[in-house]
Amino acid sequence: MPPAPIAEQRPYSFTTHGITVEDPYHWLKDQSYPKIDDEDVLAYLKKENAYFEAWKAPHEAMIESLFEEMKGRIKEDDKSVPVKDGDHVYWSEFAPGTQYRLWYRKPATGTAADAKPEGGTLLYDENKAAEGVEYFRLGAMSISPDGKLMAYSTDTSGAERYTLKIRDIATGKDLETITEVSIGQPVWTNGSDGIVYTVVNDNWRSDKAFFHKLGSEPADDVLLYEETKDPAFTVGVGKSTDESLILLQTGENSSDETYFTSADDPTQPLKLVKPRAPLQQYDVDAAHGKLWIVSNHEHVNFALYSADPADADSWETVIEGSDSFYLQGIDSHRDHMLVEGRVDGLDQLYLRDYASGAMERLPFAEEAYSASFGGNPEYAPDAYRVGYSSMVTPGTTYDYHPADKRLEVLKVQEIPSGYDADLYTVDRLMIEARDGAMVPVSVMRRKDFDLDQTGKLFVYAYGAYGYAIPPGFSTARLSLVDRGYAYAIAHIRGGDDMGKQWHLDGKLDKRENTFNDFVDVTKGLIDAGYAKAGNVAAQGGSAGGELMGAIVNQAPELYGAVVADVPFVDVLNTMLDDTLPLTPGEWNEWGNPIESKEAFETILAYSPYDNVTAQDYPSMLITGGLNDPRVTYWEPAKWTAKLRATKTDDNLLLMKMNMGAGHGGKSGRWNSLYETAEAYGFVLDQLGSE
Repeated sequence: MPPAPIAEQRPYSFTTHGITVEDPYHWLKDQSYPKIDDEDVLAYLKKENAYFEAWKAPHEAMIESLFEEMKGRIKEDDKSVPVKDGDHVYWSEFAPGTQYRLWYRKPATGTAADAKPEGGTLLYDENKAAEGVEYFRLGAMSISPDGKLMAYSTDTSGAERYTLKIRDIATGKDLETITEVSIGQPVWTNGSDGIVYTVVNDNWRSDKAFFHKLGSEPADDVLLYEETKDPAFTVGVGKSTDESLILLQTGENSSDETYFTSADDPTQPLKLVKPRAPLQQYDVDAAHGKLWIVSNHEHVNFALYSADPADADSWETVIEGSDSFYLQGIDSHRDHMLVEGRVDGLDQLYLRDYASGAMERLPFAEEAYSASFGGNPEYAPDAYRVGYSSMVTPGTTYDYHPADKRLEVLKVQEIPSGYDADLYTVDRLMIEARDGAMVPVSVMRRKDFDLDQTGKLFVYAYGAYGYAIPPGFSTARLSLVDRGYAYAIAHIRGGDDMGKQWHLDGKLDKRENTFNDFVDVTKGLIDAGYAKAGNVAAQGGSAGGELMGAIVNQAPELYGAVVADVPFVDVLNTMLDDTLPLTPGEWNEWGNPIESKEAFETILAYSPYDNVTAQDYPSMLITGGLNDPRVTYWEPAKWTAKLRATKTDDNLLLMKMNMGAGHGGKSGRWNSLYETAEAYGFVLDQLGSE
């Protein structure tokens, strides 16, 4: 290895609430951002990438072997199960060797389960669209109700500003370019004569919803809604399941409000369901002439209400809130309401009868699994599409037939290189955190993995925004498990695995519960015999990367290798800069250090970048994306620079900055998989394997 890059320290400090903070790597934030052209900044990033490549060079064969192994578990010509929507069934597929999807449809005959993904009309070729660009992502695709047109959006930089176009399906030609700064899924009018869409402003905040009449100039599009009250609120659009209403929601992570208008004519005056209020959240659907509303305004775990659209603010309770059942959402189809929730951290799916209120639970037998409704675009389908997997059960697509209470298997994820589920087992543990909270953990291991601390342990978590990491299936994960690792998912506070309160207990002034949970889970797994301290690897990305930064500051001796992807580690500086894309909308999650000295001190106490100290750290791989609008590139760059200048060990510290990508890393299924192989190769290089 050549000498590691050393970033220059340039004196810089700021004082807020009477507290002065030194930040000698402030210069790594290009002052012309979002344009990034500072030669010193780019030179440093290139040196870090060269250092990463210097490490990778002698390990190229191992990484390539891992990649080919992971690739061998993926069906190259895989096809999705067709979904019926109106007169057609739709599906996507990959051609062998390609990075991106092909999208097809054909006329519907019989049920969606009868349809075979073959012989259709090509709607869109992502591979062709991706030719000549380093990055490509299809952001949205929406077919007009008459089946003749397609609204779609694409991003070729990773900056998540999408170009929205209208395509004629019969000719395959694009008719109109609506905007180059769209985000989210556009919604068609029932008459197929226009779309409702949202755009982002210069600060990458979705603040406006427009109606575009086909054939008109985009400059003349009708502004349906603009968020002017709160810069933290962002705007999204959708359509009710019965297709009668177009819904416009504006909000942030803890408060929102919804408006609705006719799906026949979106230019009719918007009607407000219920005015926004602090900490009040609700989602709206429509069926049988009623609004159906899931809200937390009376119970932390949400409840279900109904309302007359003519008196939308008067709600009647349909399902009361429950301490044990966490109601996550509903879809109001004609014959049944699909209800999703969670009990004791496990997904629960129900069909609710409108007349009787009876709730029929779909049966799943495994102790730990992930299940959800999905792919049900029609108002009155014959069966309901369900997705299911567990840590040992490959992804399975079902149709649930309510008439005979039957789950019909439509597809089981193929693993071409072979997979024997009998070789593996899943442990579901409850580990006590230091404050007495019992934290669930899902662990996959081979049955011949002995709980005597002779093995290796890999722990993954996220822990923020109320986002739960489901105990689902991963083919890439097998490359660790088959090499003597137990793979654990820690369902820590900050996520909503155990209910909404689980999320609330990991945010704002309770944020450190998230970090403590992860450390305490690691210690509990060590005590249970999964590995010795130092033979543990950990990984997290984005807010989970913040988690990685906090745990290596708190308990570095537990971990031998840590992968922090696009890590949100410069928390204080980011939350102090209200010009950054996400900052105002994040204050409800982390606190507002501009207005509150208490929030300032709380964040300063745990912000990973600000708490790097002169101590030994584990080996670390840090990644970032130059075009990332969510976690800006300078967060991993500043953190790497400070770690390298401060830590007292000789353990390997690498940073890989994707110079042509954003928050999700490289695009394309093989490019993305190769980055997983790099991360796992780093872990195996540092900790070894059987």
